[in-house]
Amino acid sequence: MSGSAKKTIYAAMAANFAIAIIKFIAASITGSSAMLSEGIHSVVDTGNELLLLLGIRLSKKPADDSHPFGYGQELYFWTLIVALFIFAIGGGMSIYEGINHVRHPEPLTDPFWNYVVLGLAVIFEGYSWNVALQEFLASKNEDSFWEAIRASKDPTIFTILFEDTAALVGLIVAFIGVFSGHLLGNVYLDGVASIIIGIILCGVALLLAAESKGLLIGEGANAETVASIRKITSEDPAVAEVVKVLTLHFGPQEVLLNLEIEFKEDLETGKLAIAVERLETSIRKQHAEVKNIFIEAKSISASCKVLDAS
Repeated sequence: MSGSAKKTIYAAMAANFAIAIIKFIAASITGSSAMLSEGIHSVVDTGNELLLLLGIRLSKKPADDSHPFGYGQELYFWTLIVALFIFAIGGGMSIYEGINHVRHPEPLTDPFWNYVVLGLAVIFEGYSWNVALQEFLASKNEDSFWEAIRASKDPTIFTILFEDTAALVGLIVAFIGVFSGHLLGNVYLDGVASIIIGIILCGVALLLAAESKGLLIGEGANAETVASIRKITSEDPAVAEVVKVLTLHFGPQEVLLNLEIEFKEDLETGKLAIAVERLETSIRKQHAEVKNIFIEAKSISASCKVLDAS
């Protein structure tokens, strides 16, 4: 896990914790349902950052007999838990609070403090969002935004980016709800804003859950990495044909590689071992994320396999 990912998480956690305190104070003074929903949202986001840090820590546990390929997928599991928290606690409670406020509306007081808090929240959230966006843009290469999301094997940065984007949109909705409620004298609009914030959070949660599911059930390396490995292998003088290149991510920087290769027929056993070692070195030199390599040599015999799990 890169230090930039942790930097993104720490920035988001500090911003959300500070904002949560301010929002709850404002909600208690003004009685705003939308502001209370935003406070709940910030608390959930703070907890989510802690869960992501937990996932990073657990994913670094060394491999053992029960998990021979390590614990890298711990991060994917905890990202899924984060999505569930956003959906159930953030979205669910915001919708509940909004419906309750619509059913039993209360007049707002001191709206000025809502505007002050919303302004401060935009500054804090904007900083966190910018940190996450810059880290994401630095890692997405030439892909489009959505292509980069789908191709990414590190959920930490895009999870924070989605959270902060939802937070900024939620702040805009909260502002509209509070402002229009006072402008029109409509006590229901604040509750409606809270419901909309909840729906936004549920949408973000479902998107994160879908991405986490793909990572948990197993995704291969991106097409560029697979093509590069195939090129490295096919250019080796001992290789006649690259039959299959199979990859699987066990973490953002942990890839299992299974190569099915047809070596040249006149290759001696000793030269075969040298060729395998040469291939491993060449692949790892350009793709440090490939931690385990399994090579099946098809031309030696139907069942001959050369394995390396170092």
